[in-house]
Amino acid sequence: MLNTILFTLLIVTICILLLGIKVFFVKGGKFPNGHVSGNKALRDKGVSCAQSQDREAQKKPRFSIDEIEKALNDSMN
Repeated sequence: MLNTILFTLLIVTICILLLGIKVFFVKGGKFPNGHVSGNKALRDKGVSCAQSQDREAQKKPRFSIDEIEKALNDSMN
């Protein structure tokens, strides 16, 4: 039983070291940004996360009654 626990700890330690090579051994190294907005390819395509889209949508002013009436009148004519 003790051998299994020690073997498991050894494997977990090796995995952490391999995943963190850049963090542990490169000066100024850090884990990559896993957020959607941190991915340049997705930003170039205009893709953003739901939280960012919601935040932007809440910043936009809502339609006033005058704008809605004007849009309806324009669509009827």
